[in-house]
Amino acid sequence: MGDRSGQAFNISDLREAARRNLPRGLYEFVARGSEDEVAVRRNRERFDAIAMRPRVLVDVAKRSQETSFFGQKSAMPLAVAPTGAAGLLWFDGEIAVAKAAARAGIPFTLSTASIISMERVAAEAGGRLWFQLYMLPERRMSHQLVARAKAAGYEGLVVTVDTPTTPNREYNRRNGFVLPMRLTRRNMVDVALHPGWFLNVFARYMMRSGIPMLENYPEELRVKLTAKPGEQRGLPKNDSLNWADLRELRKLWDGPLMVKGVLHPDDAAMAADCGADAVIVSNHGGRNLDCSMATIEALPAVVDRVAHRMDVMVDSGFERGSDVVKALALGARGVFVGRAPLWGVSAFGEPGASRALAILREEIDRVMAFAGCPDIASLDRSILHLSPGFGAGQQLAPQPPRLQPVPPVRAA
Repeated sequence: MGDRSGQAFNISDLREAARRNLPRGLYEFVARGSEDEVAVRRNRERFDAIAMRPRVLVDVAKRSQETSFFGQKSAMPLAVAPTGAAGLLWFDGEIAVAKAAARAGIPFTLSTASIISMERVAAEAGGRLWFQLYMLPERRMSHQLVARAKAAGYEGLVVTVDTPTTPNREYNRRNGFVLPMRLTRRNMVDVALHPGWFLNVFARYMMRSGIPMLENYPEELRVKLTAKPGEQRGLPKNDSLNWADLRELRKLWDGPLMVKGVLHPDDAAMAADCGADAVIVSNHGGRNLDCSMATIEALPAVVDRVAHRMDVMVDSGFERGSDVVKALALGARGVFVGRAPLWGVSAFGEPGASRALAILREEIDRVMAFAGCPDIASLDRSILHLSPGFGAGQQLAPQPPRLQPVPPVRAA
C-alpha cells in the first residue's frame, strides 16, 4: 500500500491512526495517565495558558533550529524520550524510532524496559544514543546495566528518579495490561478485534524468537511479557534511591549524566552538586503522581536556579511545535518527546516516526518565523505573555542571557 504517513498533518492525526491500529489496552497504556488523569490535563492547560507576544519586521529568512547537546550538534532542539512500549506497538519498534531519530539528527533514548536489547539498537539504528536507567533494588544489577550501556557505545545516561513505587494506573489493570502481561477474556477479545496488530507485531515475535522479553533487564529479573499466573510480578522499583546513588553513578559513567523527573529547584541544585550534567524537568507525562504540577510551569524556577551550572531540559505533554518553542523561550536547552514518535510508529512504522518528528520540525519552524526569532538563541521570555498565577503566582525573574552548553562532567 506504500507509505501513507504523509496523510497525517499533525500529531493528533497520528494518534488517531494509532488508536485504530492498536488493541485498546496498548493504546491506553501510552495515551493515558494515572488515577483521575489530572496531571495529564494540567500539562495541556498550562501550555495553553501561555500566549506569545511576537516581534515583527525581523529578518527570519534564514531560520535555523540547530542547537547542541553536551558539545555535539543537534539538528533540532529535541530528543526522543525513553518509552518502554515501542516494541509492542510495532515490530522492532525501538529500532524503528531510533532510526527515525538518527535520520532527523537528534538523540534517541532507549528505556530500561525495552523489549529490544540495547546492543541490538546500537548495532542496527545508528545515530546518537542515550540509555535510560531505572535503578533496581539491588544496586549491582543497575551498575551492570550501566556497564552494558557503556560497552555498547551509548553516549549519555538518563537516570529516572521519579518512580519510587508502582504508579496507580487503574485502566491498565482493567485492560489486563501489566508487565508481565496477563491474558484475560477482555484483552483476548481486544486483540481479536485488531488482527493486523496481532499478525504484524505479536505473531512476528513468536515466529522469530517466541514471546518477547524485557531484554535489558538482568538475567535474574528477565521475564517473558506473558508469564504464567504464578510467575507474574511487577517490575521492581527502588524506593530507597538517594543522592548517594547518583554520586556513585557519576563515578561509574564518564559521559553526559542526566537526571529525569525533577520538578523542585532544590532537587535540581542537588543534582548539580552530585555532578550531573543536566536535569530533565518532568512529571512522567502525567503517568505517575496525578497531583503533580505541570512541567512547563515548574521549568522557569529550575532554569533560574541551575542553568548557570548545568543544562535544563524538559518533557511531558508536548504535542505541538508551539509547546516546544514556549519551553525554549522559558530557558530549556532541549525538549524530550515521547508519545509523538510512538503514535507515528504505531500508525505507520519507521516512516510514521519520521513523520512525527518532521511535523514537529515544521511547526517549530513556523512558530519561530511568526515570533520573529530566526534561531534558538533568540528565543527568550520577552516573546511570551504569561497569565496571572503562572509559576505558582511568583514573579519570574528576567531570563539571563542564554549560556553556552554546559560541558559534561567526566568521572575521575
